[in-house]
Amino acid sequence: MKILFPFFAVIALILLAFAGIKTANMQFLFGVVIPYAALGIFTLGVIYRVVKWGTSPVPFRIPTTCGQQKSLPWIKQNKIENPSGSLGVIIRMALEVLVFRSLFRNLKTELKEGKVVYGWEKWLWMAGLAFHWSFLIILVRHFRFFMQDVPSVIKIIESLDSFLQVGVPLLYLTDIILLLAVTYLFIRRVYLPQIKYISLAADYFPLFLILGIAVTGVLMRYFFKVHIVGVKVLAMGLVSFTPSIPEGIGALFYVHLFLICVLFAYFPFSKLMHLAGVFMSPTRNLANNSREVRHINPWNYPVHVHTYEEYENDFRDKMKAAGLPVEKE
Repeated sequence: MKILFPFFAVIALILLAFAGIKTANMQFLFGVVIPYAALGIFTLGVIYRVVKWGTSPVPFRIPTTCGQQKSLPWIKQNKIENPSGSLGVIIRMALEVLVFRSLFRNLKTELKEGKVVYGWEKWLWMAGLAFHWSFLIILVRHFRFFMQDVPSVIKIIESLDSFLQVGVPLLYLTDIILLLAVTYLFIRRVYLPQIKYISLAADYFPLFLILGIAVTGVLMRYFFKVHIVGVKVLAMGLVSFTPSIPEGIGALFYVHLFLICVLFAYFPFSKLMHLAGVFMSPTRNLANNSREVRHINPWNYPVHVHTYEEYENDFRDKMKAAGLPVEKE
């Protein structure tokens, strides 16, 4: 059920959008109202989650490290794995966000003939890297619909993405890479018993949703043509807050747009918030300088400390009777 329920949920969303456009002519609802609502939910939800994380006190420094901490002068410090300053944290965070450095170090651990054996395991790292970068490039490419004059940067990205120049229209490599990466992540989650056991419906739903977005996008570009000028008119109307619904765009586009809106609205309430959470995680964004700087627990409050002098005053006679030394006779 944890696989079938999110799968049929995405199918139901596709049928809902398709039926709404084909039978009830609800283009304004799916083309204007729902996108604005999804953007509002996304923006407010992300701000709420980030502010909530940002105001949560960190009782002590808990950076995740796997290298030598700054210590004695003759001991070499690992300044990236175990940073003691802001520069090291920035470099470490940049490597983590841009190339998934911690995931790259992932090893496959197996028990063979009574011995623990470590093996090469980089497929998850490559699939994750391909998926996230392809998704980002596709998102950047789509900015051309929201701008009257397409910036040179986006044109360069499009030319690099389609440098093979296969077919007409040009084949974007990121379209293929995204589909392959999402498919691999789904198969891995189903095929590996350990991953399948801990997976929930909330893990499968984003995969099916993103797969639906990618498939509908590919169908629009390479198989079922849509009125691209009308799409840009609609997009420009949305960003300029003068929405209008052009004729003849096609139902497939509204299905594609509706799935994107669902993803945006779902984003703040899901595990996809790791996009912002990675920057807020104290295991990542803290320097390990506990030997240099005292980190005061923000949860501390003034308490009466029972000093040794007070302790001795309370129990001096009993300490003398037990033969224990005392500072005052």
